[in-house]
Amino acid sequence: MVNFVFYSVSINGTDLPLIVAWLILGATFFTFYFRFINIRGFSHAIKIVLGKFDNDQRGPGEVSHFQALTTAISGTVGVGNVVHVAVAISIGGPGATFWLIVAGFLGMASKFVECTLGVKYRQTNPDGSISGGPMFYIDKGFSELNMPRIGKTMAWYYAICIMLGSLGAGCMFQANQAYVQFVNVSGGDASVFADQGWLFGLMLAILTAVVIIGGIKSIARVTSKLVPFMALLYVTTALIVIGAN
Repeated sequence: MVNFVFYSVSINGTDLPLIVAWLILGATFFTFYFRFINIRGFSHAIKIVLGKFDNDQRGPGEVSHFQALTTAISGTVGVGNVVHVAVAISIGGPGATFWLIVAGFLGMASKFVECTLGVKYRQTNPDGSISGGPMFYIDKGFSELNMPRIGKTMAWYYAICIMLGSLGAGCMFQANQAYVQFVNVSGGDASVFADQGWLFGLMLAILTAVVIIGGIKSIARVTSKLVPFMALLYVTTALIVIGAN
């Protein structure tokens, strides 16, 4: 399965995973199709984040615009943009930074499309809560194209894959990296948590459960407090590294 998903072709002696090329191609298409929404919509996005439209109580939803943003960012400010960027630079050299910026710029259009579809095809549950995401708009979108079976199959496949991915790279890997760093800064082999990974994992599981059991509202309340600090710490650390080098 891994070889299928990350199938690569050789270009000038460098292996390029087709899925990466496909993501960049799609992002480029969306950028031009929506007339550079990643530039045109930037000021509007800032106004939304600053709460200019939060006084409008007519729209449905469970969280504010800012809470929705911080909930999304909470899953990206971490191993992905800290470790993986360093790995990309170590493998591809300083030029990798430029292509990361280009990919990020184009990816803004993909994120715009993803969020728009998520809102358009979201589902209101009997208790008033909201459910949404790719599995919903894949299913409903293909149904509108008279291909309900394909949509249902792809939606189930996506949901299963994202669940497995969340358990692996999303939880286990990040929890392990957090444990390793915590042990390093708390005394190394002399740390109370040395060789006690299960205890650290149990503590993380309890803290996570306290947050997610309350649903999206509870998650949004926590992330709206933590993410600004995380982002500030990340940017400050990056500036220190740049200044020191």
